[in-house]
Amino acid sequence: MIVIDKAGNGLITIMLDRPKRRNALDSVAMAELAKALGQAADDPDLRCLAIEGAGGGFSAGRDLKQAADLDQDAALAQHAAWGEVFKTLRRLPAPSVAVVEGAAVAGGFTLALATDFLIAERSARFGALEMANGFPAAMCTPILAKKAPPRLGLELALFGALETAERLFEAGLVNRIADGADGLATERDAFVGHILSLDPLAVRQTVAAYRAAESQPLDQALTAGVTLNQLIEASGRFRQGGAAFKQS
Repeated sequence: MIVIDKAGNGLITIMLDRPKRRNALDSVAMAELAKALGQAADDPDLRCLAIEGAGGGFSAGRDLKQAADLDQDAALAQHAAWGEVFKTLRRLPAPSVAVVEGAAVAGGFTLALATDFLIAERSARFGALEMANGFPAAMCTPILAKKAPPRLGLELALFGALETAERLFEAGLVNRIADGADGLATERDAFVGHILSLDPLAVRQTVAAYRAAESQPLDQALTAGVTLNQLIEASGRFRQGGAAFKQS
């Protein structure tokens, strides 16, 4: 259900592989996804994580057909695993990229939004469709509150409508749009390739600083920035960079 591909260049790809169920996540798939993300977070070779869906779609989110048959204990365990997915994405030491083709709706929308970057095929569709079933998008709503403009975020959480990749791109929730499956693969390779071309330590430091700054007052974030600069100075990396610049 969850296929992991670890490339030798530091890229780890997690594939949601239940195409006959539109890559919906049942209890097994959620547990596997949480485990795969935990392993990636602890992998010292990780430089970038990509999440994709098999069969021309990203994910329909939680498998509601199975959810209806779960007893309370199993349902609570499933919710805990789902929460662990997003907490682990948040603590990844390297950037994460969602590559979306087809539909990313309900929990699939949440998963795509929770990554650091989102690349979409132009015809992809997104939406917090939980509201169409009469309940709030409980995990998606706080992520939208952090990442979307306030008026748009509440609309996306409340209306539960299908949205185009173009609209989310214009709102800054999608980083790149590509045409067709081949174009999406090309854009993915270029985007991920650029991340992999950067200094690994500098990437990790930038990711850590950015995530910390999101929840800090600006004064505290700037103080942390000064400390990071001092650590870089003490390590000699500024001098190394200056010497390389002189030779260029």
